[in-house]
Amino acid sequence: MNADAEQPPSSPVPEPLDGRAELSEFLRTRRARLQPEDVGLPNFGRHRRVPGLRREELAQLAGVSVAYYTRLEQGNGRNVSGEVLDAIARALRLTDAEHAHLTHLAKPKQHKKKRPARPQRVRPALLQLMDAMEGVPAYVVGRRSDILGWNRMAAAVFGDWGEVPPEERNWARICFLRPDSRVLFRDWEQKASDIVSFLRMDAGCFPNDPLLSALVGELSVKSEEFRSLWATHDVREKGHGVKRLHHSLVGDLTLSFETLRLPDDHDQSLVTYHAEPDSASADALRLLASWGADATRTSTGAAGTGAAGTRK
Repeated sequence: MNADAEQPPSSPVPEPLDGRAELSEFLRTRRARLQPEDVGLPNFGRHRRVPGLRREELAQLAGVSVAYYTRLEQGNGRNVSGEVLDAIARALRLTDAEHAHLTHLAKPKQHKKKRPARPQRVRPALLQLMDAMEGVPAYVVGRRSDILGWNRMAAAVFGDWGEVPPEERNWARICFLRPDSRVLFRDWEQKASDIVSFLRMDAGCFPNDPLLSALVGELSVKSEEFRSLWATHDVREKGHGVKRLHHSLVGDLTLSFETLRLPDDHDQSLVTYHAEPDSASADALRLLASWGADATRTSTGAAGTGAAGTRK
């Protein structure tokens, strides 16, 4: 299955995200989460006017002037060097994902060249590979958490995305706008947080993407939980882990997942799920595989229901 068509932005075209505000808020929130004792500085008194480190303290740790850091935190990243960004990242104790996000926000020149956005499509050979992965739920996710392609087992576990309009085949919309996702994902709060962090990274890489702006705007209006998570400015990459699901036919599932970024298109990732051998979850997956289309039609999926096995 494949969602071949990327939906055009509605009219009027949404305004792009404000890059200066994104940089400013990201630095401010990273600074606010650190205390002086976290970075080896003395903490004089209990009554600090700001949460976390002061700008002066952060500038001292990074080895830059207070005025320079203040300009950067106000969103003026023009002409900032990679060395300074590295120093600030070290001072803020940023993760690799946060460091990359800071660089994208502060030095967005590479994104200013306008060119038509390529529709997101999955290579036919990759679709064939997923079809051959019997017993392994697998799907391809692209920019903005769009679900681009999947196999029969993914449909049996998550619901048949082929029965869902292409513009709604999106993990963020599924998670925040469909109540059944809270039943499917036992750790719904973690799933929601992960999705928002991925969207934040996309916002740093593609600040002028009108479809991303429209998605963020829609979710901000419709979901208070999304607004709250978006305001944290958290970013992280999660290449593997464990998901706990609840399926209407087979009950609870504990599945390990692997996220494999495609070498010829870094905007797309292949996500696969598997159960521990000889476990109850492995037995449940075998049952879903044997039930086939019936399991897909009646599953409590995150994206809808429908018969598996058709290609769109």
